[in-house]
Amino acid sequence: MPLQAWNGLDDFGKVVSKHGCFAAIFVIFRDSSGSCSRPAFAKNMPDFKLAVDKNNKATELALLRVCGTVQQNPHMRAFWASTISFFLAFLGWFALAPLALEVATSMGTCENQLYPPEDNPKRVAYLKYKSLKTGKAYCQYGKNDDTNPTDCNPVPQDILASGTADEKMQYRPGVLADCVCTPGTECKDIIANAGVAAVASTIFVRIALGTLLERFGPVNVQSGLMTFGAFWVAMAAAITAPWNYTLIRFFIGCAGATFVTNQFWCSLMFSPNVVGTANATAAGWGNLGGGVTQIFMISVLFNPMVSSGMPANTAWRVAMIVPAVLFLICAATMKLLCWDTPTAKRFDVSVTGKTQKPSLWDYVVVLKDIRVIVMIFQYSACFGTELAMNNQLATHFRTYFQMDAADASALAGAFGLMNLFARSLGGITSDILFKYVGFRGRIWAQFLALFFEAVFLFCFGMVDSSQPWYVALAVLICFSLFVQMAEGTSYGIVPFMNKQQLAVVSALVGAGGNLGAVIAGFCFYKPINDPLLPFQVHAGYVMFWALLSPCYYWREHGGMFHGPAVDKMDKTSVDKTSVDKTPEPAGKKPEAAESTETTV
Repeated sequence: MPLQAWNGLDDFGKVVSKHGCFAAIFVIFRDSSGSCSRPAFAKNMPDFKLAVDKNNKATELALLRVCGTVQQNPHMRAFWASTISFFLAFLGWFALAPLALEVATSMGTCENQLYPPEDNPKRVAYLKYKSLKTGKAYCQYGKNDDTNPTDCNPVPQDILASGTADEKMQYRPGVLADCVCTPGTECKDIIANAGVAAVASTIFVRIALGTLLERFGPVNVQSGLMTFGAFWVAMAAAITAPWNYTLIRFFIGCAGATFVTNQFWCSLMFSPNVVGTANATAAGWGNLGGGVTQIFMISVLFNPMVSSGMPANTAWRVAMIVPAVLFLICAATMKLLCWDTPTAKRFDVSVTGKTQKPSLWDYVVVLKDIRVIVMIFQYSACFGTELAMNNQLATHFRTYFQMDAADASALAGAFGLMNLFARSLGGITSDILFKYVGFRGRIWAQFLALFFEAVFLFCFGMVDSSQPWYVALAVLICFSLFVQMAEGTSYGIVPFMNKQQLAVVSALVGAGGNLGAVIAGFCFYKPINDPLLPFQVHAGYVMFWALLSPCYYWREHGGMFHGPAVDKMDKTSVDKTSVDKTPEPAGKKPEAAESTETTV
């Protein structure tokens, strides 16, 4: 197929059917071979580098067609600006997660710092400890109770009479990790509380963004969030105690609200035939920062600094300055080079067909819709799960599987790195099923992604420390695949839910993701003093919301088991009342194919 003839999902479906989804993603990536010349089918549209519909929204996602002025190529500038800013936001948001044990050591909150084993030999965390590398346990001759121990078994009398000095030791503090931070310790609680704070703050900011985006536009909001985040990421270098560790993570979490702008901005720029793919790709590659930061902060910054002779306490603090600087560069670049909409530098609510000024009452109106409520909690079950994993996995691998920092961050990073294609795959799947099956295809894509996410999350919770690390990695990758796909399928549905309140719906659903992370942290991972059971309980939460997918039904779109209830004439009238009001530039007469669906 000639690349210049690429035309959204029509040709995408052909590539998928012939070569598979991975090949289709590759074709999108290399579309037009990165050429900045206009495609053949856009020769009559001199104003834009991409083909557009009657509302000036791009009907294709040409990732490498990035040149041209902002007037000529506002679509891809917005796509890449939203993607890169969200990627960096994730990088800074979870930069402290893989460094958690180093931060705990600096604060003096490790169990063996608060309670030296020589003076407090019967701490439960010590009694349960066993080195996986050496096979040696803290209790040399076992503990008095495998589940709730209170002491180690005494040294046998025959060994007391004739054993060596090492054999006569009832307790072996030498086998303990440098920082004991296992479930049930104060150290673990401090890290868990800070992790919850980091995702809790984003709930409020994401909700507020529904109004802020309508008042100030995507560029101003995104630049403001990145500038605010830069200050608090830099302040992380000054952490000295649990209270300011938690406080700083709380404020850094505000940068996570960049996701709402990411999705809203792309929805303003791309047509319904490709909006699912555009939203999923932009958000997925943004979420990729959550995986990259696990590796970047340890293997690229922290470990080389320590190897060069810098004290660990200084190295992790210096490492936190790097994402702060990147935040500021990104904010300035967006402000100077991007527009809010295809034809206007600043956003106006009339673009979405909204006739009233933004108000808090919009949130009440939107929340009256049970479908929005279900979507909020389904997103809490996928994106909320991803946030919980970004907080938990590195520490889980370091404490439960007793891996070193680099190996643990690599395995934890593998979860986030699946965003490279998995979330896009969810959006692509949603778009393809929408094309061939109708709107019910988007709902089925959502259900199946959540269903298998729950299955593999439960399986991950069954992998114990006696099994090889690659078993955990294999299950983790399968689990991650469906988590990211569910996020992509979610935002394949969101733009169709309430088109006039798109900003508010995007904000509430995005906030639902963070709500899911808070629920997971407080209800599953913090109170359950078991390394594996929280994952299993969390899987049940995901499955519950997956089974509520039949709640989705719209008269004009249909539902999971039903087609639309409106005839063609009614459908046309619905479209006419809900199309965008984007003003067309003078003299412009776009000839790209128009979607038959309601524009969003």
